Amino acid sequence: MSRDPDPRLDPDEDRPDDDRPPEGRIKTTPPGALVGFGVAGLVVGWVLRLVTIAIRGYAPTVGWLPVLALFLVAAIIGYVAYVTHRDVHRRGDGRARLEPHQAVNRLVLAKACGLAGAAVAGGYFGFALSWVGVASHLAGQRIVHSVLAGVAALLIMVGSLLLERACRVSGPPK
Repeated sequence: MSRDPDPRLDPDEDRPDDDRPPEGRIKTTPPGALVGFGVAGLVVGWVLRLVTIAIRGYAPTVGWLPVLALFLVAAIIGYVAYVTHRDVHRRGDGRARLEPHQAVNRLVLAKACGLAGAAVAGGYFGFALSWVGVASHLAGQRIVHSVLAGVAALLIMVGSLLLERACRVSGPPK
């Protein structure tokens, strides 16, 4: 996105009115944002056990279905990153390349999934950490399932960062 005002919308500007669209740049997701979302998720996951025990009297369990669903999403994001990289960086084979609006859609998907993956990973890791040292017959199961879900969410985040990178072009479109 460009911060420069559109001359057609700002009549006080002394720029020539041409039909070129404004140039825009979207930066990659900063590591600080990913760390921030991960730490926020970690705190929420840690507190979740204490709050649910105080409200309901027992803590939630983590089943296999959410873990497998997160791994499936990670695989889909990874596949989309691979296909996008192949389509954007393919040269001279005569086939159509990725349309600009498709690349923007994939970039938005990558940014959203990267931040969500960091938050979900932090949440599951925080929930797992809250069970360390607790004497309960389900503590071990909750730790294992939460750690696996956290790893899957990290894979979503990594796949999203790869998808962002795959959407990057080196120069102006031809």
